[in-house]
Amino acid sequence: MGTTAGRYRVMRLSRRFEETMHDQFGDGQVPGPLHLSIGQEAVAVGGCAGLRTSDAVISTHRGHHHCLAKGARPDRMMAELLGRTAGYSGGRGGSMHISIPDIGLIGTNGIVGAGLPIATGCAYGFQAQARDDVAVCFFGEGATGTGAFYEAINIAALWKLPLVFVCENNQIVELTPQEVHVAGELWRRGESHGMPGVRVDGNDVDAVADAVGAAVVRARAGDGPTLVEAVTYRWFGHYAGDRAAWRVEEEVQQWRERDPLIRTRAALPAEQADAIDEGIEELIGSALAFAQQSPVAGPEAIFPNHYASAS
Repeated sequence: MGTTAGRYRVMRLSRRFEETMHDQFGDGQVPGPLHLSIGQEAVAVGGCAGLRTSDAVISTHRGHHHCLAKGARPDRMMAELLGRTAGYSGGRGGSMHISIPDIGLIGTNGIVGAGLPIATGCAYGFQAQARDDVAVCFFGEGATGTGAFYEAINIAALWKLPLVFVCENNQIVELTPQEVHVAGELWRRGESHGMPGVRVDGNDVDAVADAVGAAVVRARAGDGPTLVEAVTYRWFGHYAGDRAAWRVEEEVQQWRERDPLIRTRAALPAEQADAIDEGIEELIGSALAFAQQSPVAGPEAIFPNHYASAS
């Protein structure tokens, strides 16, 4: 994803993936909650642009775009969200619990802030094994109010762990505007621990890639963690079906005009952008067909993951 075309392609894939899953949810085909990241695609794509397969990404309950940016297959992602056996977690995890170790996607997580200590453990493991791999932890601004956040940045800074904290600040803590929930400047919260921080436009994929890329280089060199705050905006409510009646429509429209896909597409020749869009439509269509043809995960699929053989 080092080129504008490559970054646009993955953002477009993420957008169409979630739009398709939103439609499936409306048709009653998604057996569980669905949290959309539409509007935030540039943070995931920019944040993963400079990563290796062996680098670890730890995501959140709103993590489809992180998974796809790290290299997840959309067909198996769709199968998981539809509760089908061909899904990455066999249809058992759904939208909020996807893990793909083969591509370094340690997992999405339904608990706010829970990925922070997991990421710290991954980074410690890399350091202990003398590997030059890096862990990147995505989390929302609401997670900065949890104890896990402060425990994680303290240990990461103290031990100079190869870890990049990416605060995906969509300015809404579940159902609460940030200004009535979060105090101070988020990107500076690591300063008391000696951790550098930076704030970037989260709707500018290149700005995110540059900021996170510099932090990754620093982490690989053994210089410790960095906190990156990427300011963006989610277009939809906290979950699919949330009418978000408390939001100001003018604000939503202002951020829609700053759509990261439109901004990135404008930097491409029209013919190239059109070709990417057409390719993504074909990919989404085949991915949905694959997912729908996969068997539904039944109750019998639960037990192999709860009990070990006595033999």
